[in-house]
Amino acid sequence: MTYQAEPFYKNKAISALSIAGMAVTLGLAGCSNNDTAETTANADGTPSENIELLNVSYDVARDFYKDYNPMFVEHYKSENPNATVNIKQSHGGSSKQALSVANGLQADVATMNQGSDIELLQKEGLVANDWEAQFPDNAVPFTSTIVFLVRKDNPKNINDWEDLTKDGIEIVMANPKVTGNGRYAFLGAYGYGLHAFDNNEDNAKSYVRDMLKNVKVYENGGRAATTTFVQRGIGDVLVTFENEANLAATQFGAGQVDIVYPKYSIKSESPVAIVNAVTDKKGTTKAAKAYLDYLWSEPAQQLAADLYLRPSVKSVLDKNGDKLPAVETFRPNDAFGTWDEIMSTFFSDNGVFDQLAINAPQ
Repeated sequence: MTYQAEPFYKNKAISALSIAGMAVTLGLAGCSNNDTAETTANADGTPSENIELLNVSYDVARDFYKDYNPMFVEHYKSENPNATVNIKQSHGGSSKQALSVANGLQADVATMNQGSDIELLQKEGLVANDWEAQFPDNAVPFTSTIVFLVRKDNPKNINDWEDLTKDGIEIVMANPKVTGNGRYAFLGAYGYGLHAFDNNEDNAKSYVRDMLKNVKVYENGGRAATTTFVQRGIGDVLVTFENEANLAATQFGAGQVDIVYPKYSIKSESPVAIVNAVTDKKGTTKAAKAYLDYLWSEPAQQLAADLYLRPSVKSVLDKNGDKLPAVETFRPNDAFGTWDEIMSTFFSDNGVFDQLAINAPQ
């Protein structure tokens, strides 16, 4: 079905950096312990704590956290009057971000769009082994799904996955080798193939191979793919997350694009975790836990829905059915195994993606 998102950002402006999809990291270098959990004194002599948190996150989450951070700061101040929290952000392709943390970027929290990225940090000893049990919903505060963004009035008549194999269709998507957005898009197509062809692997692979023949551009992140499609005018269809498609349809691509919901698609999960190896040294574990806990609050869940993320709190999700239409979805772990198995089977060198894609990006 084709869906025209109703504008909800009437009084908000997208910055040039947000539109361009640039991964911006503010003030990341050389934070000492005293810089991040410094205790000073108020004018009346009572202790005042200055806390600095770094949230390392995936590319298209910047719009959510831009609004969530001041909301949390106000909430934390209300419960901890003598504390002042400053939150810094780093955004990029989810897996690249996880590797940056594994290689020493001093994140207090990791908020990714793929379980394997948190699992990587767990294996490195940076995140607790029970990270999924530390928060509700297996530490997934909201989800999304893969949809299609097409040109206004859908001139190529793209209505479902099978239409992506038509002759003359040009597809834009993120690179599955390095981004969660691209991996979910690829796995969504593969899952559709299995669904459409009664779990026949050969037929599913044949479908995906035909679809990938039509990929015009593999971008290095979800936001970069949106920019290529909307601003540069390349391609007939962008395969991307629902929230990213809605942002384009209501903001910088308003009036130029429509959203098409496939009948069957993949469920993407955005897990979060405390990077205890960093917070325990900095003394910011309490604040980092509170930062992630608040993602399940009603205001934060409603913010997610306002940005077309699907809240994990059912009562909030149900309230927002007008902007988040029902879609039959499947979980990648149910269809393809653990993330270790998925990464090895599909996205390792000479894995299924490399085998099916012509000129597969490296």
